[in-house]
Amino acid sequence: MGTRSIALVLLAAVLLQTLLPASAAEGLVRVALKKQPVDQNSRVAERLSAEERQRLLGGANSLGSSGEGDIIALKNYMNAQYFGEIGVGTPAQKFTVIFDTGSSNLWVPSAKCYFSIACYFHSRYKSGQSSTYKKNGKPADIHYGTGSIAGFFSEDSVTLGDLVVKDQEFIEATKEPGLTFMVAKFDGILGLGFQEISVGNAVPVWYNMIKQGLISDPVFSFWFNRHAGEEGGELVFGGMDPNHYKGNHTYVPVTQKGYWQFNMGDVLVDGKSTGFCAGGCAAIADSGTSLLAGPTAIITEINEKIGAAGVVSQECKTVVSQYGQQILDLLLAETQPAKVCSQVGLCTFDGIHGVSAGIRSVVDDEAGKSNGGLRSDPMCNACEMAVVWMQNQLAQNKTKELILNYINQLCDRLPSPMGESSVDCASLKSMPDIAFTIGGKKFSLKPEQYILKVGEGPAAQCISGFTAMDIPPPRGPLWILGDVFMGAYHTVFDYDKLRVGFAESA
Repeated sequence: MGTRSIALVLLAAVLLQTLLPASAAEGLVRVALKKQPVDQNSRVAERLSAEERQRLLGGANSLGSSGEGDIIALKNYMNAQYFGEIGVGTPAQKFTVIFDTGSSNLWVPSAKCYFSIACYFHSRYKSGQSSTYKKNGKPADIHYGTGSIAGFFSEDSVTLGDLVVKDQEFIEATKEPGLTFMVAKFDGILGLGFQEISVGNAVPVWYNMIKQGLISDPVFSFWFNRHAGEEGGELVFGGMDPNHYKGNHTYVPVTQKGYWQFNMGDVLVDGKSTGFCAGGCAAIADSGTSLLAGPTAIITEINEKIGAAGVVSQECKTVVSQYGQQILDLLLAETQPAKVCSQVGLCTFDGIHGVSAGIRSVVDDEAGKSNGGLRSDPMCNACEMAVVWMQNQLAQNKTKELILNYINQLCDRLPSPMGESSVDCASLKSMPDIAFTIGGKKFSLKPEQYILKVGEGPAAQCISGFTAMDIPPPRGPLWILGDVFMGAYHTVFDYDKLRVGFAESA
């Protein structure tokens, strides 16, 4: 090839580079995310849906099922703040969706949704107006902690950014009961989890993007902009934008496909170990959860440190007053912590951990009736939390008297099941940092990162970004790191190497 030919080829390459959008030139596909503030409507809907989550949790903030759909059943989208736009059909019909790494299906409201008021408040998919629509008709339903949807499967093209995914299976929602989806700021949900948790075993949008060769690298990343008054952030398919993070990512392997689940180490409050996850806990990175959910024992300690309003637990106080000294003596005698509550007669030991011994109060009996017969033992639960708290205090060489007084204070700070806890906005400066150990590195959250503000000026209210949820072994203890955490740390989901990465957000 002559010099002139080489020059022409180089010139053509330069021209092509300038004509292509920046994202295409980088091999990245970008979807802009819009941020909505937490408002009073979502908080009202949240309170109304708490009863349903209480039923699912068995009345004691614990989840007994170990099925793959259990966490989806508890998902709360009401305080979700980040949304993006997609198109379904040809020409594309626009929908605002939550991009949710904690579920795997795509669903949007259907024009055939006649009897759910929620559908009339949102964009609805009209199959008759799409030239690429393919009938499927298989029935589908998904149950969430804050509502459920039902409908049927269809196939059509889905547009994300500059990409068009062909023949994508999705759910046309024909029923969206309750208030939840009526006041929601989004039309539907696009799941970015694994096919293992996909309802109907539908192939997720993300899988088809890879299969159809639409992205060069099977990786996507989230950047949630937490700066007030600025754009909501960006979801990037095919890699990551170095402008979105500082330093290098810390990667951890996916330990169980379904959710983007990985192992997490100790949780520290103001630099001090809580001890609860020192031996390891499971965690999932969940872009569809606004808050940060964790075991009640640790959330209670965090509540106490940040001054969050709690629910006084009489069972907890009874355990401290009647069994506190005995529990302390057993721990000092180096009894295996998992066996302590069975030795004092409040739980039975199943070889791994304490389980309910069948001791129930009148209050618990009534709760069992209202929860369709689902019961767990609050005395056993309170005892196991007390063991965790006492271990932590003993590690700090506190006296027996100080330990029992501290545990009694924690009994006043128990969070309401899956509910929000209010805090004093004026106290932010005195609140501690909360740190999570991932891949051997500490990832800290400052008060301004884990406290959500509702409203402005004198009428502003502040709520804790932490909420309680107990999932027992073998699935739990489990942490759900939602937008509160992912806003502080740019998150990479690497499908090729089956790993999740975190780096400080820029």
